[in-house]
Amino acid sequence: MPDETRVRLRDIGFVPGIYDTGRLNAITDVSGLRVGNSTVIEGDTIRTGATAIIPHGGNLFQDKVPASLAVYNGFGKFVGAIQIEELGEVETPIILTNTLATGRAIEAIIRYTLAQPGNEKVVSLNAVVGETNDSRLNDIRAGRPTIDEIALALDNAREGGVDEGGVGAGTGTVAFGLKGGIGTSSRVLSIAGENYTLGVLVQSNYGGNLLVCGKPYVAPPHLDKDGSIVIVLATDAPLSSRNLKRLAARSFGGLARTGAALSNGSGDYALAFSTAESVRRTPERRKGLYAYPELSNDVISALFEAAIEATEEAILNSICMASLTRGFNAAKAKPSTIPAISIEALKALLFSRD
Repeated sequence: MPDETRVRLRDIGFVPGIYDTGRLNAITDVSGLRVGNSTVIEGDTIRTGATAIIPHGGNLFQDKVPASLAVYNGFGKFVGAIQIEELGEVETPIILTNTLATGRAIEAIIRYTLAQPGNEKVVSLNAVVGETNDSRLNDIRAGRPTIDEIALALDNAREGGVDEGGVGAGTGTVAFGLKGGIGTSSRVLSIAGENYTLGVLVQSNYGGNLLVCGKPYVAPPHLDKDGSIVIVLATDAPLSSRNLKRLAARSFGGLARTGAALSNGSGDYALAFSTAESVRRTPERRKGLYAYPELSNDVISALFEAAIEATEEAILNSICMASLTRGFNAAKAKPSTIPAISIEALKALLFSRD
């Protein structure tokens, strides 16, 4: 039976949540933000890649963005976490890739950042790399993606639509025994008379018992409920790093809604940042006393709720858009096949009266 045409959750005709989406229903609805993928498929054994998120179109090292990281279960290798937590900012693009490629991703970010005009005197930087382990479909020991292949994700980064499913860092990922991947979603909302956008991008590679908008989807039997997810949240709302940490933590509400097991072997990481120009840490603002205008605690609950909604939808999009994939299970040293979610079964589930 040929694989079904892949569609996003809303293309099925089901609208999750109460908030409106941006025009693209993607993290790139946050103005100026760019996403790029590098997909590496070779022979019967290589199914991997990298995904790059660049928060704004300027020199990110010079005009740093406030950021924070939330961790639900820390079985993972999130590069750059300590300095993000210490200083509350991101100063490089963010790369997602596989577990054993994190070192090569650091080098790709270093090369990219040092080559930017204005960074001629830079001698230290905090590369940000998230990872999940794609060894159920990929020969992760083979050293792919290479530094140059990861750099392609940075070179490919664009505003506009975002490819989803088995692309980039999601090429070899598995979720709930089904093909996982890259997924994205966004929400737009009004706070204190101003309109703001929140976008989410995920790399889904974890286990549990799949729930789709609260309804259980019976996936193929699988015993392994370990795995990981990286969640990236971007907003143009002016938030402090403290409130960005609170925003990042809310994304785990969306993760839980999908039926995640949140197991001992799960690495659950959420990075949130603000692209608002008014809160960027520019060279001039870093020289001394500066008051950053930010939304107060009392008005940001709607953003928290939107983060839950957008995370859940981004995860479901990552699964809906992924196709059946044949690859190589590196731990077992044998071929593997991971099925895609059935779109027809999903339609029947979502529109059933039960």
